[in-house]
Amino acid sequence: MPPLSAAVPPDMPPTVPPLEQLLAGAHVVRLPMRVKFRGVTARESLLIQGPAGWGEFCPFPEYGDAEASRWLAAAVEAAWQGFPAPLRDSIPVNATIPAVPADRVPELLARFGRVDAVKVKVAEPGQTLAEDVARVEAVRAALPQAALRVDANGGWDVPGAVEALTRLAAVGLEYAEQPVPSIEGLAAVRAQLRDAGTPVLIAADESVRKETDPLRVARAGAADLIVVKVAPLGGVRRALEIVAQAGLPAVVSSALDTSVGIRAGLALAASLPELPYACGLGTVSLFESDVTLDPLTADDGAIRLRDAAPDAGLLQRYAAPAERRDWWLARLRRVHALF
Repeated sequence: MPPLSAAVPPDMPPTVPPLEQLLAGAHVVRLPMRVKFRGVTARESLLIQGPAGWGEFCPFPEYGDAEASRWLAAAVEAAWQGFPAPLRDSIPVNATIPAVPADRVPELLARFGRVDAVKVKVAEPGQTLAEDVARVEAVRAALPQAALRVDANGGWDVPGAVEALTRLAAVGLEYAEQPVPSIEGLAAVRAQLRDAGTPVLIAADESVRKETDPLRVARAGAADLIVVKVAPLGGVRRALEIVAQAGLPAVVSSALDTSVGIRAGLALAASLPELPYACGLGTVSLFESDVTLDPLTADDGAIRLRDAAPDAGLLQRYAAPAERRDWWLARLRRVHALF
């Protein structure tokens, strides 16, 4: 395992195009969701065309401009630099089940086709542990042999996470993603589960992508694996370096991207030396439509590595309202000024 260091590659790519070039190739879209996901019913994104292809700039509204600069760095890498040479051309992916009532699980699973792994959202504000258990049990009933993961997005405290994961372990969990918000909390949950003999691994997501030092979770021994997302980490190359320095197994996941952003996630998954877990890159299936005529969705549990160029007609059909386009362009100008 390589030595852990607080030093990681800079958030910004070596060369950032002038703002005028970014604006010239910018399209703002608004894609309706099939079901609410993390409170989102429509996903807005700013797509940028450059000499190497397309990039996606879609930080959630709650991200400040400094955090959003990593997302712009990732978009610039994709559109101006391109991606590293791949080591594989097919990426296994999991289905993703939002925090829906248990009776909707079969309907949503059907949209993903055959899959060998499923991630289930839990700890949704306003919902109960009983609802979480029922949702996970519904997935297990539909797919008895699938690998199941749960993602709490930091929604529990330590006692609540231990209680919930102890109950959910009976269903058979591969791992639990970000059960509590802090790195110290992750370490505590991991230790208590281990001491109790509860066989649930802990995965860190927000504790990697939202930390100033994304390697701190590894140094703290707070997780068994890390979840890496291209956009919040500043690009494929930066994410690869973080995984190498962390020395932990990695799961590549999406940030609720269009196929343009999923293409970057696939590039990361295709470039990792090892890919022990199915990736969370099947989320285009959660959209009513996409920006490309050949969406990057799973076929037989995997996505074939290929490019994803937006279609002019779809960009026009799903163009965001004028006031939202202005909001995104103003955000782009502010974030670009930080480079």
